[in-house]
Formats: sequence, C-alpha cells, structure tokens
Amino acid sequence: MSDATYIPQPKMYGPLGNLPLIDKDKPTLSLGVLAEQHGPIYRLTVPGYSGLIVSGPDLVAELCDVSRFDKYVYNELENVRAFGGDGLFTSRTSEPNWKKAHNILLPTFSKQAMKGYHPMMVDIAEQLINKWARLNSNDTIDVADDMTRLTLDTIGLCGFNYRFNSFYRQDHSPFIESMVRALNEAMQKSSRLKIQNLLMVKTKRQFQEDIQTMFSLVDQIIEERKASSAPEEVDLLARMLNGKDPETDEMLDDENIRYQIITFLIAGHETTSGLLSFVLYFLLKNPESLQKAYDEVDQILVSDSPQYEEILQLPYIRMILSESLRLWPTAPGFDVYAKEDTIIGGKYPLKKGKAAVFFCLSYIVIERHGERMRSFFVRSDLKIQRKCLIMRINLLVMGRERVSACSLHYMKQHLCLAWSSNILN
Repeated sequence: MSDATYIPQPKMYGPLGNLPLIDKDKPTLSLGVLAEQHGPIYRLTVPGYSGLIVSGPDLVAELCDVSRFDKYVYNELENVRAFGGDGLFTSRTSEPNWKKAHNILLPTFSKQAMKGYHPMMVDIAEQLINKWARLNSNDTIDVADDMTRLTLDTIGLCGFNYRFNSFYRQDHSPFIESMVRALNEAMQKSSRLKIQNLLMVKTKRQFQEDIQTMFSLVDQIIEERKASSAPEEVDLLARMLNGKDPETDEMLDDENIRYQIITFLIAGHETTSGLLSFVLYFLLKNPESLQKAYDEVDQILVSDSPQYEEILQLPYIRMILSESLRLWPTAPGFDVYAKEDTIIGGKYPLKKGKAAVFFCLSYIVIERHGERMRSFFVRSDLKIQRKCLIMRINLLVMGRERVSACSLHYMKQHLCLAWSSNILN
C-alpha cells in the first residue's frame, strides 16, 4: 500500500500540485491553514518538491529522534552554502567540520562565558535605549529594524569584537546589506525555473559580489586577530582560532572559521530580532502583562546598569519570551530525513532519505489545550506553556548546532526586553 493511502493530501491542481493553496506572501501561514484542515500530518506536493508536513506533538517527538532522523539540507539551504559553506547551519552532520566546530564552540556558551559577554551586550543595548529615549513623543519607531541592528551589533561585538555601529548609521553597513541581499537570493533561487536563473545574469553577478563583500570583511577580521595575538580575547573568534577538538585534537581552518562567522550572523540575528519585535507587540496589546513587566524590572534592576546576576532574576520576562515564542516562533520548523525505512505514529510509513518538515506554530496544540491557546497569556503556572514549547526545544535539540547559541540569544533577549520595558514606561 502506498504512502498516499495512509497520509492525507490537500487538493491537487494538476502539474502545479498543491502550489495554488500556498500564499506566496504568507507561505508559512498557508502551511498552518492546511495543517488545521488536514490534521497533524499531510503530504505537500509542489513543482520540484514532495514531502510531509508534520505538526502533531507526538509525531514531532519521533522526528526528533536523532537515531532515526537527521538534518536535511534542502534546496534553499544548499544555496546558502555558497557563502555559509560547511558552517554549523548549512553543513551536513556527516561533514567533519560539523562535529569539530560543535565540540570546539560548546564551551564558549557556558554560564561563565555569558557573564563575560554581558558588558558587551549592555554596551549595545545602551545604544538602542539611548536612541529611543531621545525621540520626540510623536516620532515613529521601526521596531523590527532597530531590533535587527541590536542583534547584529551584539553578535559582532560578542562574537568577533567587531563593531558594525548600526545605531550610528542611517543605512546598514555594506556587509549587512550584502548578507541580507545574498540570503534573499538564496531563498528565491529555488523557486525559479532553471532557465530563469540562467538568464538572470545581473542577479548572478550581484550575488557573487555580495559573497565577496562578506568574505573580504570576515577574512580581514580573522587576519587582524591572528596578527594581534591578543591573549585577553575570550570571544567566539578566539575560541575558533585557538581551540582544539577534544576528540581529534584538530583545529578549525581559516576557511571554516570564515563560514562560522557568517553563520552566526545569519542564523543569530533574524530569529532574535523577530522574537523581540513580537514581544513588544504583544506587550503593547496586553497592558496587564506590560505592567507586570514594569513591576518586575523596577524591583530587580536596581543598579545604574543591569548586572549579569540581575538579568538572571527576571522570571516574568522569561515567561513573556516563552509565550511569544509559543505563538510566533521565529524559526517555525526544520527539515529532517529518515535514515532508514521507518514508521511514525505507528501507521505512517516514511522511506529512507525521504524528507519531512517539522512545523511548530501555536495551533498545533489548540486541539489538545483549547481555543484559549490562540491568545497571548503569560501563565504563572508554566506547565501548559512548557508542553506547548516542547517542539521548540526539540527544534534546538535536533538542530544541535543551535543548542550552544541558545544561551547567548536568551541573554540578549532578557537584557533588551528588560530595558525596553523601562523605556516604554
């Protein structure tokens, strides 16, 4: 019996498959609508792709079993390899540098390391808060843009001791503009026909120029650090240049270090800035939660500048972040493939090498916990919230390259949200 007999599929439109059901401006939300209509697992077929979309918690838990499933480098991610190479985000887990870099970088995200990064995070957060504090009462704030500036500058300073100085520019730095443009092209390339890509000479030239812009700056940062040989540096770059894999006693080469730097900037800035933007939106729409955030911040942040120990004592701020992630996860899913022929849920067959997409928007728990789960509500009892977040945690576990960076991003989020609450007050 074929897979299609067991797994539902939305209406097909001839050679277009399910493509007409996907809103090109809101593709992720379209997948969610189909999940509500067809259940916790369904087959999606569009030109050039056929796979499973999985959103049921129990099924997702199985897909996160690393003994049966592994990270799938899909078309768009393959395109990003043009400038991400075998960095943690774009490498296959079978590539030597994936495990080597993971082993070398893991200690860089310990609690002690977070404490060392804290003054640099405060430095960048102060720049954001000072900008907002000096605005007139009728000025408009582009929250998403400012949060992107915040996260990029924080990663640059904490990771590589490099200042993009985004809050001192009208536009973003040439590196950032090239990175965003190249990333967008990598995402769009797979949606075009091969003949279209061949004919887009100007676009291909711009793509290569953007890659070279990124490579030039990153290579310069690496060379300057190697020349300075500053023993006091304890950031990500220092760890990559000097660290050895405890299993193989090998070090990362300069090319891979280049890819890792670009990876941290790509993978780290948009998810964090998106989360913080959603958080501020939800707080402004929920004044009771905003007031509680004010109260906690006023009670805990008693120093002139937020201290590392104070940031760790903000339980309500953490709950706000978690609830926002539950409703609008800025990394809503990931792709895996089956290592061998297998069955999930006791009845859904998945063949070796077949891709499945794990999808974690909030409606996947609505059936289990009720319609109230559609709304923003910060719970003092985290039991339900933790259940709702289990798939986000599994995303971090399955995407093991993200586990280590989670601490850094959470520290950024806590610090910025705490101070944002102050300035909103």
